[in-house]
Amino acid sequence: MEFRWKIKAPAEGESVDKLGREINVNPVLANMLVNRGVDTFQKAKDFFRPDLDKLHDPFLMQDMDRAVDRIQKAILAQEKIMVYGDYDVDGTTSVALMYGFLREFYPHVDFYIPDRYKEGYGISEKGVRHAAENGFKLIISLDCGIKALEKVDLANELGVDFIICDHHTPGEVIPDAVAVLDPKRLDCNYPYKELSGCGVGFKLIQAFSIKTGRDPANLNSFMDLVAVSIAADIVPITGENRVLAFYGLERLNNNPRPGLKALMLKNKMEKEVDITDIVFKIGPRINASGRLEHAKASVELLISKDLTDALRRAELVEEVNASRKNFDENITREAIQMIVEREEVQAFKSTVLFKEDWHKGVIGIVASRCIEKYYRPTIILTESNNKATGSARSVFDFDIYEAISECSDLLEQFGGHKYAAGLTMSVDKVAAFQEKFEKVVSERLTDIHMKPVLEIDDELLLDQINYKFYNILKQMAPFGPGNPEPIFCSNQVHVENIRVLKDKHLKFDIVQDGQVTRPTCIAFGFADYYQLLNSKMRFNVAYEVRENTFRNTSSLQLYVKDIKFD
Repeated sequence: MEFRWKIKAPAEGESVDKLGREINVNPVLANMLVNRGVDTFQKAKDFFRPDLDKLHDPFLMQDMDRAVDRIQKAILAQEKIMVYGDYDVDGTTSVALMYGFLREFYPHVDFYIPDRYKEGYGISEKGVRHAAENGFKLIISLDCGIKALEKVDLANELGVDFIICDHHTPGEVIPDAVAVLDPKRLDCNYPYKELSGCGVGFKLIQAFSIKTGRDPANLNSFMDLVAVSIAADIVPITGENRVLAFYGLERLNNNPRPGLKALMLKNKMEKEVDITDIVFKIGPRINASGRLEHAKASVELLISKDLTDALRRAELVEEVNASRKNFDENITREAIQMIVEREEVQAFKSTVLFKEDWHKGVIGIVASRCIEKYYRPTIILTESNNKATGSARSVFDFDIYEAISECSDLLEQFGGHKYAAGLTMSVDKVAAFQEKFEKVVSERLTDIHMKPVLEIDDELLLDQINYKFYNILKQMAPFGPGNPEPIFCSNQVHVENIRVLKDKHLKFDIVQDGQVTRPTCIAFGFADYYQLLNSKMRFNVAYEVRENTFRNTSSLQLYVKDIKFD
């Protein structure tokens, strides 16, 4: 895929120079930091040295005192408590955190995850009635509930109280719950607004521990769950999330809970685990149960206290994930073939595909895979409960939710945000929707949307790449939204010692006039560039700086992101 390079503009010179002097880093690093909002000595100290003491007071969150009081009341009255969460990674880690915390000292607690296919997203009527019929007096919902007005009213009628812990944007009306914890509430003065659902749950157990005099150090055992939720839910790794992710990764790498350790062992994750490992290895496996079967299996894995039991449960999760990958690959192949076979579709600005037997649990993944092949707004639809239901994914800076809303006259239901959405319509409306959506997208899509953007932090001369530079880069982790892994470019280079690996990848050294350093590059998926590179043609290269260890010897290596010839 061809990228459009966007090299970040230099930050204001005076602030860069001042920060560079104060923390003793070179202008490239100082410029990167200022561009990321780290523009003072104190901000740099907080950034490079995350501190648990800098976590905000949980009681700053609206309704926190009411939530803690209601849990205390339930415990004193020996009431049954239901922990309710969504079926994705953020939801299942949230449930594992809250249920795991409460069951350490309180026996009358259970958890509930809705069935993706029978109940759908969020609080379900079935879940509320299940709580009432089984004697639960309090539901603590996590990662969902902020718009569940009718379901909370039903719970109130049935004598079941609600504490809602959510991080999604509220509607105009807040549910009539005992407490609604959501930093995005307009009336909430909590200083950090980007917590994951599990992060909001963590603030609740933190507040409960403060109020009841429990040792705050006991909460460290839940940090690995919070880190997994932050990574998998793609929330910004800034502010409080950076502190939680930093200590969560530390826990994950040194003393993870048995369920996460089992997943790591099954996947031979021997090196230090980072955010990327969670996103691409741990997260999809936790997600798989909710996509194909029932997410209860993922929660049971995450709350397992015994490694032998956890390994058994992880094996079951692996089997489900293997099935998920099989569905994903087969449906993606069919979807790409549908585009290839229709010339008129290849010329479209959008992709809308429908097949009645595609698995609902993976169509969002398939939409993303199609964008990797054909970079344009994409909707994949399948049939479920006699309706066409689908997942939408977008391209850089194109609001797919707005485009879908322009077609709302053909839809029965839709929701989402700028880059991802879900929708439902009658099967007989699919053709009309395809036509209208293509018209809307064609009118709105501009050249800037047609190529993926590769944001580059700065241009480097090859002699600037050394261990002193890399060791500071490494301390900028954890990387993710809001703090992406640094990408650099070097211009007018040529290759030496090039070779092809596994018929797909390239390994080579790059040379730049006037520079002594000749870094080794690994270029995954770039085998087609072999002839051009081997001709010694000059080119510009974008890359990440990584450390590679082989046979106990470490060296710096550049991971190629893109190559551009003059």
